[in-house]
Amino acid sequence: MVLSAIFERVIKTGQLTLVDRSGGVRRFGPGGPPEIVLRLNAPEPILKPLFDPALWFGEAYMNGEVTLVEGSLYEFLDLCTQAPGAVHEHPLITLKNWLGWPLRYLHQFNPPSRSHRNVQHHYDLSGALYELFLNDERDYSCAYFATGTETLEQAQREKKRRIAAKLRIAPGQRVLDIGSGWGGLAFALAREHGAEVTGLTLSREQADFARRRALEQGLDGRTRFLLQDYRAESGIYDRVVSVGMFEHVGVAHYDTFFRQVRKLLAPDGVALLHSIGRMEPPGGTSAWLRKYIFPGGYSPALSEVLAAIERSGLWVTDVEILRLHYADTLRAWSERFQARRDEARELYDERFCRMWEFYLTVCEIVFRNGNQMVFQIQLTRHKAAVPRTRDYMSDQATGRLVEPRRSQPLR
Repeated sequence: MVLSAIFERVIKTGQLTLVDRSGGVRRFGPGGPPEIVLRLNAPEPILKPLFDPALWFGEAYMNGEVTLVEGSLYEFLDLCTQAPGAVHEHPLITLKNWLGWPLRYLHQFNPPSRSHRNVQHHYDLSGALYELFLNDERDYSCAYFATGTETLEQAQREKKRRIAAKLRIAPGQRVLDIGSGWGGLAFALAREHGAEVTGLTLSREQADFARRRALEQGLDGRTRFLLQDYRAESGIYDRVVSVGMFEHVGVAHYDTFFRQVRKLLAPDGVALLHSIGRMEPPGGTSAWLRKYIFPGGYSPALSEVLAAIERSGLWVTDVEILRLHYADTLRAWSERFQARRDEARELYDERFCRMWEFYLTVCEIVFRNGNQMVFQIQLTRHKAAVPRTRDYMSDQATGRLVEPRRSQPLR
């Protein structure tokens, strides 16, 4: 049976007990904790799990075709990912991935009209849903957990402080926030650093929320939020920042993105790109995530991103890799969502709750056990736009540096 073949390959620790619809029991693994019991509530699939096990299980979990009798969803996925590559090295899956390689460009083809539809699919869900698990400013990207013991609110504030430090923000600077979300970063840059921030989003829900919050905080004079594609912007900015948006650009549009950043950036300006990425060569996006959560989305390899930056003529002046920070962020989101799951069910239904639970959990797993990470790339048009050492980042993050200074005159 296909499921038996898969579980025999992947379960290398603990024990998984599979109970089929007729009550038959099969056990996998050497035994000991964790002990997981998975029940099939529908006929056992024949080939679908072998060609795409994540898509099969994600849909089966959403639809109630499988349930966990003992153990949590996290424990089950953690158990299945202790042997990296055990499933994906199977010849049939290798063949499927090889045949599907050319389609990744089609999956990531995101002209303005399609980008708008993709954003609506995820970010124009009810704002009440995001209030269930995000912090009060709805920061929907990787937080910075310096020790791993911070609260979500502390970690999100630290993330924004570090971004401001890398941008060398000063009062009166004009900042463009590409993919500004619900406005949390824009508010921090305006409120704490005196910047004038323009945020771009394709989500009407996000734009409306950010505009309301700007009025409530008295920041409407220093922030503005436009319902606009980044390709349509034509201003010149001292700083350009993009956090958690690049994953929606698509590899075919990387050259356009970085050429646009260079065009919008002042000669002595600084830009920062914060994005999910992968620690391995270019690949594709999980079919389940692409279908249900982020259509058109892709987390790139650094090799793809850096090549496009090189073609744009921008300088890469700093790169930082955040490895486990997003896993901790997703863990916090999952715990908050579970604590208010009944409210989510009232907004949508049980199937949606299971879908969202699977989304948050499987993403945490790939950041803990898989190939996903977050990178921050600092960019400039001129090599002397930032100091020659990176000490200023720590200084400004702790408030010791107020006024940015150049290391040498620009020529």
